[in-house]
Amino acid sequence: MQQDLIAQARTWLAEDPDPETRDELAKLIDAEDLDALAARFAGTLQFGTAGLRGELGAGPMRMNRSVVIRAAAGLAAYLKAQGRTGGLVVIGYDARYKSADFARDTAAVMTGAGLRAAVLPRPLPTPVLAYAIRHLGAVAGVEVTASHNPPRDNGYKVYLGDGSQIVPPADGEIADAIAAVGPLAGVDRPETGWEILGDEVLDAYLARTDAVLATGSPRTARTVYTAMHGVGTSVLTAAFARAGFPAPVLVTEQAEPDPAFPTVAFPNPEEPGAMDLAFATARRANPDLVIANDPDADRCAVAVPDATADGGWRMLRGDEVGALLAAHLVARGATGVFAESIVSSSLLGRIAEKAGNGYEETLTGFKWIARVDGLRYGYEEALGYCVDPDGVRDKDGITAALLVAELASGLKEQGRTLLDLLDDMAVEHGLHATDQLSVRVEDLSVIADSMRRLRDTPPTSLAGLAVTSAEDLSEGTEQLPPTDGLRYHLDGARVIVRPSGTEPKLKCYLEVVVPVASAGELPAARAKGAELLAGIKRDLSAAAGI
Repeated sequence: MQQDLIAQARTWLAEDPDPETRDELAKLIDAEDLDALAARFAGTLQFGTAGLRGELGAGPMRMNRSVVIRAAAGLAAYLKAQGRTGGLVVIGYDARYKSADFARDTAAVMTGAGLRAAVLPRPLPTPVLAYAIRHLGAVAGVEVTASHNPPRDNGYKVYLGDGSQIVPPADGEIADAIAAVGPLAGVDRPETGWEILGDEVLDAYLARTDAVLATGSPRTARTVYTAMHGVGTSVLTAAFARAGFPAPVLVTEQAEPDPAFPTVAFPNPEEPGAMDLAFATARRANPDLVIANDPDADRCAVAVPDATADGGWRMLRGDEVGALLAAHLVARGATGVFAESIVSSSLLGRIAEKAGNGYEETLTGFKWIARVDGLRYGYEEALGYCVDPDGVRDKDGITAALLVAELASGLKEQGRTLLDLLDDMAVEHGLHATDQLSVRVEDLSVIADSMRRLRDTPPTSLAGLAVTSAEDLSEGTEQLPPTDGLRYHLDGARVIVRPSGTEPKLKCYLEVVVPVASAGELPAARAKGAELLAGIKRDLSAAAGI
């Protein structure tokens, strides 16, 4: 076993094109560090509907140039088998460690395979890549990013020519093509032959961002903005300037790209502490809003002044922003289908129904939301919003920020705030209170054990509310293809439990709906909602053994 492992590592080392990972692996072999080698050679990173994502390092279980070259070769083979030989593949990348290298390797592989390749001019937001695919008539797109994962991670996200992320069966067919790639020496990687795009694509994207705003709408909201050490600053500030909003006050410590993400434990606005510097800046600048993007700027977080919150600022939940944007679009006369993932608040369905718009639920992820026929607006609770599906068929943290700023500006002129509008919606549709129970694990078997426990012994009540129906989503439904998840409907509540698709987490999504007859009942309704959510969280933790 020991010799097999070392032999496997030596074979990998012999064809690794990257001096850094070669050095890392050679040292592990020389030291006969079997635990470290076993972790790197326990299998291969699996290509799925999220593409690839994992920790940087040597070996098939890490993100590295060898893994990316194989992924690119498999994607190229898939595209050629689909009759796309000679088609354009556009490639974008963020500012993480190795992102530029992975983008360049992908361009070389595509060129060597007889496809045309074009690379965005520098690290840019993921939505710019999603836009560029359709704008340039590409047959596919690749974005090198790990979004809001920890600093040592990177990833590889694949889009097809319709501008949306891959879904089955394409993901499985690409995975099969990757598995069929032979030695790297057989993968043609010329030194030149691909195009480095200029700023024309970015300019076209920015011109498109204007389309999300209503002509002549107020543009007075003042914002504090953080890019969370990612690539959003230059594009968001350019979009705000074009639209005529006041220039955002930047969180200077986080404004420039930095792959080390030195001021945050996790570069995700939802993580505890990630917004602390933004709130400190807001207390000095006294803006109307705080807006944050995640590092690849496809997500948008919003915070508002709230005298009852610690420090005077409150992060809005993704479901709250999702409902606010929906209400704003409805007020502007938007028609079409409003869509969300099953883990998002049911409030969107009520807003759409009252407006006479279509409504659809999908599996988690914008790869599903973006494919809804007639989509006008889509969101999911993890801070993802698609407000211009004709331009970007994916979540877009830049255009979402513009639309939030427009909404806040209009309310400001009326002497009102986003919180006032949330109150209005609670009275109109009932208070929809949401929360999440999220458990990060070192050992993935903990997640599997929890899912098995819930399947074997499903809860019959949570927080004193009877479970009226339980669905195992792995069996699929009339509306949804199979996915690893469980859904419980309770009397006045809903719970969904699923493993995260991109992180080692078990996620439980909770919602309770409390009827509200008047604004005067809101404090009591909020207290009841919080009490029920806490009780559901407690009882679900016990039922899942977490």
